[in-house]
This record gives sequence, C-alpha cells and structure tokens, in this order.
Amino acid sequence: MELVINNQGQTRCIYGELIDLASLGSLSITRASHVEPDRHGNWIVDLAPVCGPNLGPFGHRSQALAAEQDWLQENWLISQAKTGLHRES
Repeated sequence: MELVINNQGQTRCIYGELIDLASLGSLSITRASHVEPDRHGNWIVDLAPVCGPNLGPFGHRSQALAAEQDWLQENWLISQAKTGLHRES
C-alpha cells in the first residue's frame, strides 16, 4: 500500500485494509470511481469522480478492479506525488 503525504501532513492512498488508516488520524474517505456491470453483463470502470475516463468493458469484475487500481495509481496517486508530495511505501 502506498501512502502519499503532502507538506501539511495530509495522506492520500488507494484504500486497502493492509494498514489501519484510522491510526493515522481522522479520515475522509471518498469514492474515486464506480465499477458497475453494463446491460450485457460486462464491467465498466467510471473514473469520473477523479476526472478520469471510462475503462472497459471487461468480461470479469476482477479485471475491471485491477484496471481501476492501475489507472488510479498511475494517474491519480502518483501524479500527485510528482507535484511535490512525499511518497511512502
């Protein structure tokens, strides 16, 4: 799990249960995307909440979730690290 910490001590991450995030302080958890089935039973990733694209369709939900995490890591989490945030792994 990667944590990105800014100069004010705010931490950003892709949510997981590997670390008890509540132990870091007060939490504000927001949805970064929606992974939903389409009318054909395929899975679509809607990254609009973070100004991202739609990904898919995927035949399996697990594929959609993996694509969602990859996109978030490369385009949301790490891009913030490149703008002066400190990154911890």
